[in-house]
Amino acid sequence: MALATKTIVLVHGLWVTTESWAPFKARYEAAGYTVHTPTWELLEGRTAAEINAASPEALGSLSLKAIVDRQQAFIESLPEKPLLIGHSFGGLFVQLLLDRGVGLAGVAINPAPIAGILHGPTTLTAALPVIARSNGWNRPYAMSRARFGRRYANAAPKAQIDDAYARYVIPTSGRVVHQAAFWAGSGVKPARRIAPLLITAGDADRLITPYMSKAAYRIQQRSPARTDYKLFPGRSHLLIAEPGWEEVADDALAWAEALEV
Repeated sequence: MALATKTIVLVHGLWVTTESWAPFKARYEAAGYTVHTPTWELLEGRTAAEINAASPEALGSLSLKAIVDRQQAFIESLPEKPLLIGHSFGGLFVQLLLDRGVGLAGVAINPAPIAGILHGPTTLTAALPVIARSNGWNRPYAMSRARFGRRYANAAPKAQIDDAYARYVIPTSGRVVHQAAFWAGSGVKPARRIAPLLITAGDADRLITPYMSKAAYRIQQRSPARTDYKLFPGRSHLLIAEPGWEEVADDALAWAEALEV
């Protein structure tokens, strides 16, 4: 069965630019899809090097609502409803968009937690450096190379970690991390979601553990729409780019193409 759209929107999360989606974008375009990778207003038209050299101060106080509003406006400007695929906080954004009725279907790859999920110790300690800072609600937060390798890309080879960190890792919004930690603006009402949703996890993920993804799945199962869950063994949070990313990309698309939408 063919998916009733030839458009895919890839939604990036925190700490990265749209360049993090380069492998997925090329693979999906080769499969005949039109692929968009929209970003946030403060990041538009800027490379990771430029952002790292002069991070916009306003980036620190950028909110969930501002990011999702901009994504919604872009998606609704497209000629057809797209498949939405988001990674990490992008997976949270996808769930918020589906909650608004935006998108034909959604895939949330190892998503940051929606409201209602009690943070496990691994995820909580990952967020603490951001939320424990003075005025962290309004300040950008940069992830060090060591922390990126230890928390975000722990299943990737060192050379790939170095390359990813140089090419697309950037500071991010402290406010969004606070909002997710304290359930502020991150809630969804599954009963009103009508678009299918797939949630994934990686059992080596040290940022968003399988516990967090499974908790989101249990909440989202309250929807009348199809809701599925898939675990990728041996994958860290960088599963969209680390070795084996092709399986993640292909499984997400195969799931969507089998839908009756």
